[in-house]
Amino acid sequence: MTALTDELTLGLNAPICLTWEWTYACDLQCVHCLSSSGRRDPNELSTDEMKAVVDQLAEMQVFYVNIGGGEPMLRTDFFEIVEYCVAKGVGVKFSTNGGRITAESARRLAAMDYVDIQISLDGVDEATNDAVRGEGTHARVRRAMDHLRDADFGSFKLSVVMTRQNVEQVDAYEALADEYGAELRLTRFRPSGRGIETWHDLHPTAQQQRDLYHWLLERPHVLTGDSFFHLSALGEPLPGLNLCGAGRVVCLIDPVGDVYACPFVLHDEFKAGSIRDEGGFAAVWNSSDLFTSLREPSSPGACASCGSYDACGGGCMAAKFFTGLPLDAPDPECVFGHGEDALAALAADGEVVRPTVSADHSKPVSLTRKGRSSFDAERGRQAERTLLPLAPSGG
Repeated sequence: MTALTDELTLGLNAPICLTWEWTYACDLQCVHCLSSSGRRDPNELSTDEMKAVVDQLAEMQVFYVNIGGGEPMLRTDFFEIVEYCVAKGVGVKFSTNGGRITAESARRLAAMDYVDIQISLDGVDEATNDAVRGEGTHARVRRAMDHLRDADFGSFKLSVVMTRQNVEQVDAYEALADEYGAELRLTRFRPSGRGIETWHDLHPTAQQQRDLYHWLLERPHVLTGDSFFHLSALGEPLPGLNLCGAGRVVCLIDPVGDVYACPFVLHDEFKAGSIRDEGGFAAVWNSSDLFTSLREPSSPGACASCGSYDACGGGCMAAKFFTGLPLDAPDPECVFGHGEDALAALAADGEVVRPTVSADHSKPVSLTRKGRSSFDAERGRQAERTLLPLAPSGG
């Protein structure tokens, strides 16, 4: 590890950036939604509470926040809080499914300083995208992109979760981003939220991951947010910090104010506290037992004998946790296959215990709704067998 990496693993006085989910409400049904979004939580932070968080982040000199959900633009006070962030010097990068980006809202966003937009599209073509995000979503995302371009917003980000179906489309994605003057951002599919149920079928194959690694090496301008640091074990490290920053340089605040170590582990085991507790976010960041433990030196565990441990750090905590592996095990997508071997060994011993999400905000829907994906259909069959309402993907 570099000296900088060593320093970052010990934690910072404030996160470089943090993910802040503003609502669990969402009008989509994405099969890989990391927060199982759909229904608004009645205990969501009020406008005044949201502003109080912004005040504290500004005081801590947090450079920017990654706003997500759910669909953050469904909050009626969305623009009010965004404008408050900007006024306080806290940059805003928000993720959206595009459904609320009209010509008017695009112009309003384009007039703001210090605001960046990340719009999600999980397939260059309609069939690939809509199987994951829902019928008609490809067309409406393209409309939203048109509105942003027409409003001269500038270089928004085109965000893609890499799946087995769309990873072969990276060249086409690059061309699409160039067409709009956008930046391409690729992220790893983690088995979190509703992705717990679909990861096995959707995550890229080992060969696809190797191909993606070489593709990214040739394109340092393509953003990844350090999603693929596990691939750096293949050789030359990918651009970025290449480490698990959970509780060290990043964390997440959820819509009700709970603070988690990582956006991909929304589970009680990784809850560090609440901004509603005394001292607010700063107290959680600086004093929580969970964050303190994460900042302590860790053992490489099962990866101790691997010569590439310094390159990948053992991989992603969330990917291990939600596939049933211990945190000192290899990443389930370890490029050398050690993770697959570890999962196979657990299965052979009958010891695979896969955690479920602590709270599912999915909306029950009719089992006969049109346009559901094959994953929805399978869950529909399961629901019919157990006489439970179907919990669709969302967010």
